Amino acid sequence: MIRVALVDDQPLVRMGLATLIDAEDGLELVGSAADGREGLALIRRTTPDVVLCDIRMPVLDGLALLAEVNGDAALDGVRIVMLTTFELDEYVFEALRHGASGFLLKDAEPAALLDGIRVVAAGGSLLAPSVTRTVIERFSGSSAAARPHPRLDDLTEREREILGWVATGRSNSEIADALVVSPDTVRTHVSRAMVKLHARDRAQLVVFAIESGLRADG
Repeated sequence: MIRVALVDDQPLVRMGLATLIDAEDGLELVGSAADGREGLALIRRTTPDVVLCDIRMPVLDGLALLAEVNGDAALDGVRIVMLTTFELDEYVFEALRHGASGFLLKDAEPAALLDGIRVVAAGGSLLAPSVTRTVIERFSGSSAAARPHPRLDDLTEREREILGWVATGRSNSEIADALVVSPDTVRTHVSRAMVKLHARDRAQLVVFAIESGLRADG
């Protein structure tokens, strides 16, 4: 059973998401909150597997809530998916940088939202290609693009190469096709890179790769 919490200041959004989750087998709604402060208390009380959290909220916004959760070792297993009205919301970029497992549009199809919850609960990430491109563009136009991760030297040459491909937002299968290796080989290198760089999930690994200036050779 995947335990889900909702944090959004719009009553209709909370009601709609709650109804959707309650009706789905394998998902359990552990509670909902109307602002970030209330949401943080809910998360600490229930330790859900996945939190659907609005980015823009009163009292404590989604980014501040994300920082609080990531700074609490007791909540290490909690995965946060940011909810946004616009795909290219400026806060999406910062949320990914600070450990969000991805994002969902508030008007996403119900099936896509439910699938997204399951993907994140399983350790995956929700990172649309358009968002990946936006992150790349944002880093390329700032000094952050030249700031390598402090543990980058711990990676092998092959891990660095594959991490450069991860930065493009491609899947393991797509990277395997490009490098003419098996998906299992790519998966192993990606997993090792995540451990060495202490990335919470693939979404954060993408940001680390871009911030470190790694690019795919091809």
